[in-house]
Amino acid sequence: MVEFAPSLLASDFSNLREEIKKIEKAEYLHLDVMDGHFVPNLTFGPKLISDLREYSDLKFDTHLMIDNPEKYIEIYAEAGSDLITIHEESSKHTHRLIQQIKDTGCKAGIALNPATPIDNLEYILPELDLVLIMSVNPGFGGQSFIPQILVKIERLATVIEKRGLDLKIAVDGGINDNNIIDVVRSGAEIIVAGSAIFKSSDPAGTIEKFRNKVNPEEIKKD
Repeated sequence: MVEFAPSLLASDFSNLREEIKKIEKAEYLHLDVMDGHFVPNLTFGPKLISDLREYSDLKFDTHLMIDNPEKYIEIYAEAGSDLITIHEESSKHTHRLIQQIKDTGCKAGIALNPATPIDNLEYILPELDLVLIMSVNPGFGGQSFIPQILVKIERLATVIEKRGLDLKIAVDGGINDNNIIDVVRSGAEIIVAGSAIFKSSDPAGTIEKFRNKVNPEEIKKD
Protein backbone atom coordinates (compact mmCIF):
# COMPACT_ATOMS: atom_id res chain seq x y z
CA MET A 1 0.00 0.00 0.00
CA VAL A 2 1.27 3.46 -0.92
CA GLU A 3 1.52 5.83 2.03
CA PHE A 4 1.36 9.62 2.09
CA ALA A 5 3.50 12.19 3.87
CA PRO A 6 2.21 15.74 3.31
CA SER A 7 5.00 18.26 3.73
CA LEU A 8 4.32 20.87 6.40
CA LEU A 9 6.49 23.36 4.51
CA ALA A 10 3.61 24.03 2.10
CA SER A 11 1.01 24.64 4.80
CA ASP A 12 -0.31 27.89 6.26
CA PHE A 13 2.04 28.52 9.19
CA SER A 14 -0.38 30.99 10.76
CA ASN A 15 -2.81 28.14 11.45
CA LEU A 16 -0.82 24.96 11.83
CA ARG A 17 -3.14 23.08 14.17
CA GLU A 18 -6.00 23.40 11.70
CA GLU A 19 -3.74 22.60 8.77
CA ILE A 20 -2.68 19.32 10.39
CA LYS A 21 -6.32 18.35 10.94
CA LYS A 22 -6.86 18.56 7.19
CA ILE A 23 -4.35 15.80 6.50
CA GLU A 24 -5.08 13.49 9.43
CA LYS A 25 -5.92 10.61 7.04
CA ALA A 26 -2.33 10.55 5.79
CA GLU A 27 0.22 8.22 7.35
CA TYR A 28 3.01 10.73 8.03
CA LEU A 29 3.63 14.42 8.53
CA HIS A 30 6.80 15.33 6.64
CA LEU A 31 8.89 17.93 8.48
CA ASP A 32 11.55 19.70 6.42
CA VAL A 33 14.24 21.10 8.71
CA MET A 34 16.55 23.49 6.81
CA ASP A 35 19.47 25.42 8.26
CA GLY A 36 20.36 27.95 5.54
CA HIS A 37 23.75 26.25 5.05
CA PHE A 38 23.23 22.75 3.69
CA VAL A 39 20.33 24.18 1.65
CA PRO A 40 19.63 27.85 0.85
CA ASN A 41 16.63 28.27 3.10
CA LEU A 42 15.61 28.38 6.77
CA THR A 43 12.49 26.68 8.09
CA PHE A 44 11.87 25.57 11.69
CA GLY A 45 13.43 23.68 14.53
CA PRO A 46 12.64 21.18 17.29
CA LYS A 47 10.42 23.54 19.29
CA LEU A 48 7.79 23.65 16.54
CA ILE A 49 7.87 19.88 16.17
CA SER A 50 7.51 19.40 19.92
CA ASP A 51 4.59 21.85 20.05
CA LEU A 52 2.77 20.04 17.23
CA ARG A 53 3.33 16.57 18.63
CA GLU A 54 0.41 16.70 21.08
CA TYR A 55 -2.03 17.67 18.32
CA SER A 56 -1.37 14.82 15.90
CA ASP A 57 -1.28 11.03 15.85
CA LEU A 58 0.53 11.00 12.51
CA LYS A 59 4.02 9.55 12.35
CA PHE A 60 6.44 12.47 12.35
CA ASP A 61 8.86 12.10 9.45
CA THR A 62 11.69 14.55 10.15
CA HIS A 63 13.92 15.34 7.18
CA LEU A 64 17.16 17.00 8.31
CA MET A 65 18.55 19.16 5.51
CA ILE A 66 21.30 20.49 7.74
CA ASP A 67 25.05 20.49 8.21
CA ASN A 68 26.48 18.47 11.11
CA PRO A 69 23.29 16.45 11.71
CA GLU A 70 25.06 14.36 14.36
CA LYS A 71 24.75 17.33 16.73
CA TYR A 72 20.97 17.42 16.51
CA ILE A 73 19.66 13.87 16.15
CA GLU A 74 18.89 13.39 19.84
CA ILE A 75 17.19 16.81 19.97
CA TYR A 76 14.84 15.98 17.09
CA ALA A 77 14.13 12.54 18.51
CA GLU A 78 13.18 14.07 21.84
CA ALA A 79 10.96 16.59 20.05
CA GLY A 80 8.71 13.76 18.88
CA SER A 81 10.12 12.40 15.63
CA ASP A 82 9.26 8.82 14.68
CA LEU A 83 11.54 8.72 11.64
CA ILE A 84 14.67 10.82 11.10
CA THR A 85 16.22 11.13 7.66
CA ILE A 86 19.66 12.62 7.07
CA HIS A 87 21.30 13.44 3.76
CA GLU A 88 24.04 11.22 2.40
CA GLU A 89 25.79 14.40 1.27
CA SER A 90 25.82 15.92 4.76
CA SER A 91 28.28 13.56 6.46
CA LYS A 92 31.35 11.39 5.86
CA HIS A 93 30.12 8.96 8.51
CA THR A 94 26.62 7.96 7.49
CA HIS A 95 26.81 4.52 9.06
CA ARG A 96 27.60 6.05 12.44
CA LEU A 97 24.72 8.50 12.06
CA ILE A 98 22.25 5.76 11.20
CA GLN A 99 23.23 3.91 14.36
CA GLN A 100 22.90 7.16 16.31
CA ILE A 101 19.35 7.61 15.01
CA LYS A 102 18.39 4.04 15.87
CA ASP A 103 19.82 4.41 19.35
CA THR A 104 17.18 7.08 20.00
CA GLY A 105 14.40 4.64 19.14
CA CYS A 106 13.55 6.35 15.84
CA LYS A 107 13.55 4.72 12.45
CA ALA A 108 16.43 5.82 10.20
CA GLY A 109 16.48 7.07 6.64
CA ILE A 110 18.95 8.55 4.18
CA ALA A 111 18.04 11.10 1.52
CA LEU A 112 19.75 11.42 -1.85
CA ASN A 113 19.89 14.66 -3.82
CA PRO A 114 19.03 14.34 -7.53
CA ALA A 115 22.68 14.08 -8.66
CA THR A 116 23.74 11.62 -5.94
CA PRO A 117 23.89 8.00 -7.20
CA ILE A 118 22.26 5.17 -5.29
CA ASP A 119 25.60 3.32 -5.44
CA ASN A 120 26.71 5.52 -2.54
CA LEU A 121 24.36 3.50 -0.31
CA GLU A 122 25.50 0.03 -1.38
CA TYR A 123 27.05 -0.96 1.95
CA ILE A 124 24.55 0.77 4.23
CA LEU A 125 21.24 -0.25 2.65
CA PRO A 126 20.69 -3.18 5.07
CA GLU A 127 20.83 -0.75 8.01
CA LEU A 128 18.14 1.58 6.67
CA ASP A 129 14.41 1.77 7.18
CA LEU A 130 13.93 4.22 4.32
CA VAL A 131 15.64 5.87 1.36
CA LEU A 132 14.26 9.28 0.40
CA ILE A 133 14.83 10.06 -3.27
CA MET A 134 14.76 13.80 -3.91
CA SER A 135 13.01 14.55 -7.20
CA VAL A 136 13.84 18.27 -6.93
CA ASN A 137 16.95 20.03 -5.67
CA PRO A 138 16.23 20.55 -1.96
CA GLY A 139 15.77 23.90 -0.32
CA PHE A 140 12.45 25.27 -1.53
CA GLY A 141 8.91 24.01 -1.98
CA GLY A 142 6.88 24.24 -5.17
CA GLN A 143 9.57 23.06 -7.61
CA SER A 144 8.94 20.94 -10.71
CA PHE A 145 9.56 17.19 -10.69
CA ILE A 146 12.78 16.06 -12.42
CA PRO A 147 11.59 13.25 -14.75
CA GLN A 148 14.98 11.52 -14.96
CA ILE A 149 14.52 10.55 -11.31
CA LEU A 150 12.05 7.84 -12.36
CA VAL A 151 14.98 5.74 -13.59
CA LYS A 152 16.75 6.24 -10.27
CA ILE A 153 13.66 5.05 -8.34
CA GLU A 154 13.35 1.98 -10.57
CA ARG A 155 17.00 1.10 -10.10
CA LEU A 156 16.79 1.38 -6.32
CA ALA A 157 13.60 -0.71 -6.24
CA THR A 158 15.36 -3.42 -8.27
CA VAL A 159 18.36 -3.45 -5.92
CA ILE A 160 16.12 -3.72 -2.85
CA GLU A 161 14.14 -6.60 -4.37
CA LYS A 162 17.22 -8.53 -5.53
CA ARG A 163 18.86 -8.23 -2.12
CA GLY A 164 15.67 -9.02 -0.22
CA LEU A 165 15.95 -5.91 1.92
CA ASP A 166 13.26 -4.56 4.22
CA LEU A 167 13.13 -0.82 3.61
CA LYS A 168 10.85 1.65 1.91
CA ILE A 169 11.40 4.09 -0.93
CA ALA A 170 10.03 7.60 -0.41
CA VAL A 171 10.05 10.26 -3.12
CA ASP A 172 9.94 13.97 -2.42
CA GLY A 173 9.53 16.94 -4.75
CA GLY A 174 7.11 18.12 -7.40
CA ILE A 175 4.73 15.16 -7.17
CA ASN A 176 1.23 15.95 -8.37
CA ASP A 177 -1.79 14.54 -10.20
CA ASN A 178 0.13 14.40 -13.48
CA ASN A 179 3.06 12.26 -12.38
CA ILE A 180 2.06 10.35 -9.25
CA ILE A 181 1.20 7.16 -11.14
CA ASP A 182 4.59 7.12 -12.86
CA VAL A 183 6.33 7.68 -9.52
CA VAL A 184 4.50 4.78 -7.88
CA ARG A 185 4.97 2.49 -10.87
CA SER A 186 8.70 3.17 -10.62
CA GLY A 187 8.74 1.84 -7.06
CA ALA A 188 7.83 4.63 -4.64
CA GLU A 189 6.05 3.45 -1.50
CA ILE A 190 5.81 6.77 0.35
CA ILE A 191 4.77 9.94 -1.45
CA VAL A 192 5.96 13.23 0.02
CA ALA A 193 3.86 16.06 -1.40
CA GLY A 194 3.55 19.62 -0.21
CA SER A 195 1.94 22.09 -2.59
CA ALA A 196 -0.19 19.45 -4.32
CA ILE A 197 -1.90 18.68 -1.01
CA PHE A 198 -1.78 21.75 1.22
CA LYS A 199 -2.36 24.26 -1.59
CA SER A 200 -5.39 22.38 -2.88
CA SER A 201 -8.88 23.53 -1.91
CA ASP A 202 -9.48 20.21 -0.13
CA PRO A 203 -6.29 18.61 1.26
CA ALA A 204 -8.13 15.61 2.71
CA GLY A 205 -9.92 15.03 -0.58
CA THR A 206 -6.67 15.35 -2.51
CA ILE A 207 -5.02 12.66 -0.39
CA GLU A 208 -8.01 10.37 -0.99
CA LYS A 209 -7.93 11.09 -4.74
CA PHE A 210 -4.21 10.28 -4.87
CA ARG A 211 -4.76 7.14 -2.81
CA ASN A 212 -7.45 5.91 -5.20
CA LYS A 213 -5.33 6.80 -8.21
CA VAL A 214 -2.41 4.64 -7.10
CA ASN A 215 -4.35 1.66 -5.83
CA PRO A 216 -3.10 -1.61 -7.35
CA GLU A 217 -5.87 -1.93 -9.94
CA GLU A 218 -5.31 1.56 -11.29
CA ILE A 219 -1.54 1.17 -11.38
CA LYS A 220 -1.89 -1.92 -13.57
CA LYS A 221 -3.71 0.09 -16.24
CA ASP A 222 -1.71 1.44 -19.19
